[in-house]
This record gives sequence, C-alpha cells and structure tokens, in this order.
Amino acid sequence: MMQITFIGTGGSAPTPSRGLPAIAVHAKELLLFDCGEGTQRQMMRYKVGYGSVRAIFISHMHLDHYLGIFGLLETLRMNSPSPKPLHIFAPSAFYEKFLAISGYKAANYKFVEIHAIRTEGDGKNEVKIYENDEFEVSAFPVEHGMRDAFGFVIKEKDKIKFHEEKAHGLGLKGKLFRTIQDKGEVTVGGKKIKLKDVSWVKEGARVVYTGDTTISKSVASAAKGAALLIHDATFSSESHASETEKREHSSAKDAAEIAKKAGVVQLALTHISARYSEKEDKNRLLEEAKAVFPVTILAEDGLVVDVK
Repeated sequence: MMQITFIGTGGSAPTPSRGLPAIAVHAKELLLFDCGEGTQRQMMRYKVGYGSVRAIFISHMHLDHYLGIFGLLETLRMNSPSPKPLHIFAPSAFYEKFLAISGYKAANYKFVEIHAIRTEGDGKNEVKIYENDEFEVSAFPVEHGMRDAFGFVIKEKDKIKFHEEKAHGLGLKGKLFRTIQDKGEVTVGGKKIKLKDVSWVKEGARVVYTGDTTISKSVASAAKGAALLIHDATFSSESHASETEKREHSSAKDAAEIAKKAGVVQLALTHISARYSEKEDKNRLLEEAKAVFPVTILAEDGLVVDVK
C-alpha cells in the first residue's frame, strides 16, 4: 500500500491555504516529489517526518519546485552529526545550482547523492531511476516548454499470492512457501509442484505525478491504468484557455481528459493557481474536471490518500 500526503498544492506562488509543490509518498521508505519553498515547515505541520526522507525527486528547474531543498538539507545536517544517505534525482542543471547555493558548505552535505535524470526515445519511454524492495520509481518526459521536465511513476512491485487451499492440499506448508518462491518448484511426497500451479501474481498499484505539463501524450501513456493520477490543473479552461497553452500548464478539464483517456482509477488535481483561492473558484475547477471524469478530487494541503 502507498500513502500519499499532499504537502503543497499551489502553483508558482503560495497562498494562505496552499504551499508550493511537494508530495510525500510513503512507499516502505518516505519519498518526496518536488520540494518548493517552505516544504520542511509544511511537513512539520502535517506530521510527515522530514528526517525519514530517503529520496527527493525534482520534476523540473523552476524555483517553485525545488527551492525548499536547501533549507531541508541544512536542517537535516544540523539535527544529526551523521544524517542517513539521501538521494536527489533531478534535471542535470540541478547540480550546478546545488553547488552555487550551498557554496563553501557543500562538503557538509556528503550524505547527499545527486543523480541527473535522463530519459531517451520518442518521449513516451519511462526510465527506472530508483527502487527499494517493494517499490520502484520511473521518470518520463513531459511538455512544459523546457528541455528537462519530467513526470514520475511510483509503482508497487508485483507480488506472488498463493491459492492457499490448493497449496495446502498438495502439502505445502511453512518454509516450503519460501522455497517454492525462490526456486520455482518444490518436491513434496515425491511429487513435483510448480509455483505457477499454486499461485497468481497481484499487479502492483501505480501512482503517476505529472509535475508541470500541458496536455502530453507521454502522460497518457505513463498513466495507463494507474490507481491515481496527480495532474497539473493550474487553470480553468473556461477563463484561461489561451493562458494554459502560453504558460505550458494544463486546465482542470485537460487533466480530466487525460485521466479518461488513460483509464485511471482516480484523478487528483494539483498545482492550483493562486487566483482560485475562493471556495466558488475552487468548486469551478472541480466541477469542470468531474464533468469529464467523475472520480476526481481537488487536492488540498494536508490531504492524505491511501492507494491499495
């Protein structure tokens, strides 16, 4: 199971109710997707332990998506003489920014390992960039009017499940379940039992986060069948149709159309422009999306979503 906490759901500028972009994903480890200014304080507010973050993924090099990293790193360094290793996955330009801002203190951040994200092919390909025992993260390119802008797929690894009644009937018990998983077969009472005959594969859930993007074929491809699509919905299509294209963002309706095309289970709208601060304005975004894709939520700071 994955637990998603929306740390910041605003777009470009914060408001009293929305912080800058940041999403925490509890996937055995704590992973952070984007880290806008003020993220560490938001994590304190919503009781997401920033000291447990093992990896940070930056979607692109606009300040509202990464400026919070530097304060977070300094806090981690000050709070522990030997912080746990932290991986940062970001566009290649991030490393120079890191050196420029950290300056003479760069030597204090030896616990940080920076990885440049690179994708290949026709713009639809996902590239695996991180994994642990239970989950893996892939990056894919999105369309945001700049060279290196990425979305991310967080996927739970497939798991083997047993037909327990059948397995027990054939004499499988105790450590034999582990043996048959490791070797693919086991002999019980002189009879060979194959793993495929007593098990099935449960496909792992997938969560897709777009970062900032206009309508993109790569998003529709990456999000196909996802349990949750977290999509840029900066504007309303009614009043800012030209602005979404000019600024390389999506409207709530755009996000819903992608969700429908990809056949996702649920859509969450995020990166909401500061102009939609009133309840009636926010409702307009949600209604616009629901008219196309009914299973839509408007993410708010502090919202927690469980994905199974």
